[in-house]
Amino acid sequence: MPVMNIIQAVNDALRTEMRRDDTVVVFGEDVGKFGGVFRATQGLQEEFGSERVFDTPLAEAGIVGMAIGMSQNGLRPVPEIQFADFIYPAIDQLVNEASKMRYRSGGQLTCPFVIRTPYGGGIRGGHYHSQSPEAYLIHTPGIKVVVPSNPSDAKGLLISSIRDEDPVIFMEPKRLYRAARGEVAEGDYSVALGEAALVREGGDITIIAYGAMIPTVLDAAEKAAAVDGIDSDVLDLRTLMPYDIAAVLESVEKTGRAVIVHEAPRTCGFGAELAATISEKALLSLNSPVLRVTGFDTPFPYTLESEYLPNERRIRKAMRDSMSF
Repeated sequence: MPVMNIIQAVNDALRTEMRRDDTVVVFGEDVGKFGGVFRATQGLQEEFGSERVFDTPLAEAGIVGMAIGMSQNGLRPVPEIQFADFIYPAIDQLVNEASKMRYRSGGQLTCPFVIRTPYGGGIRGGHYHSQSPEAYLIHTPGIKVVVPSNPSDAKGLLISSIRDEDPVIFMEPKRLYRAARGEVAEGDYSVALGEAALVREGGDITIIAYGAMIPTVLDAAEKAAAVDGIDSDVLDLRTLMPYDIAAVLESVEKTGRAVIVHEAPRTCGFGAELAATISEKALLSLNSPVLRVTGFDTPFPYTLESEYLPNERRIRKAMRDSMSF
């Protein structure tokens, strides 16, 4: 199998689906001839033409509104929001229109489209290019939220998202765009939505994370095993809505401890939902409180980015605190 980075895997997924299904269209700011700010759509306009791959004005509400209209007329749009920070102007279209299409029509209509958007820190983008807004989106019934952490999952999850009948927000960890490399299956290959992956197995504690935090968590887990004698399960959620509750509970009931890691701010972040679910459904299995290692309740900083983002040191401290409770 070829080795790819996440950018190449995303491009391969788009190319695969556009060759298979001529209703798939790609559009957004600079995605055409330029190939996108991160080059994820490079070469697509040359192969599929400017009617299926085209640039739009800098108007996120218009981009998402157009995607909704296209989805109601037989197309499967894959618009790009250039940075997840810029999705907010389109919130009305997402929350009040796309997410409610199936409900308001009594199941007669669906709204199949995928918004691709890079999210998170790690590139020194400051507070307008580094946010992690997944919690806002997860809170909206009718929207699915997907976050890959490696190239193989990026391709397989994106293909599944494009084929899904509901609106999907596909959040790509830009810090890993070129840093994460791995083998990716050629051709038609998919990963089911809603299924987590156990990427490391151990019996002492469960660490739950997703996206750009997975390599950081794996590094912390290996060092904790070698230095602190703590052996951990590491669960990559992959899909945040709907998330794999069964996999979370199975691991926590085995280990009796849980640490949740995400780079979004702590208060009302997705970790709070996970902690509440674990407490409700696995309380008698817990040997210590569920702990969270997250970003801080501040705007994303221009400086001290490495201190804002969860790191190996903070994750290992939470693991030790859990084990010593």
